[in-house]
Amino acid sequence: MSLPPYLPESRLPAGLADLLPATPPAPWTCRVRAVLWVQRAPSPLPSSSPLAGRVRPWAVGAFVDYLDSPVGPYREVLLGQLVRGSALPVLHVPFIAVDSLASVAGGREHWLLPKTLGRFTGTSATGEDWHVGAEPRAYGPRFPVRGPLRTDQGSGRFTTRLHGSARLARVDVTTAGLTLGPWLGSGVRPGLIAEGTVTVGAPPPRP
Repeated sequence: MSLPPYLPESRLPAGLADLLPATPPAPWTCRVRAVLWVQRAPSPLPSSSPLAGRVRPWAVGAFVDYLDSPVGPYREVLLGQLVRGSALPVLHVPFIAVDSLASVAGGREHWLLPKTLGRFTGTSATGEDWHVGAEPRAYGPRFPVRGPLRTDQGSGRFTTRLHGSARLARVDVTTAGLTLGPWLGSGVRPGLIAEGTVTVGAPPPRP
């Protein structure tokens, strides 16, 4: 499969592409727990990215614990940048890591998500040359959350729908890596602790 240009931390370890299994097609419906945050951030995208000229100065991060999915349970860290394109927020994901080969395969094959492998301990993840951590502190009452999130990976958009509940949180974020560190830095960010069901919709048709 051919992915658009992403970040160097997203590359697969040598030989891993040959080990990726076949996975069920979209949509994927999953039960999740998640820590999410937002922050101001510069564009991390290389000039060769088809979305390089559409970047908004806001990033979104998430640690997601997939309790159940079409490829079984797994953990994920996702880092994305908002891009222009419609009245509703649109997310571009140049970095995403999981602890499941099947999730790596499905993300790359179905949605052009540049999934790589990471080692997870709670809300901390480490790879060959990167690290992301997020320590949340919740406050306030729980409230319902639902709605669509559109993602654009350079070949059209797909929609993820969330139905669940959340609490507000302050999230102490740390990042390290050739690109991740300068892009997101470290510090306390506003965020959410959420749980519920997500459905990742079908990707757009490819030419």
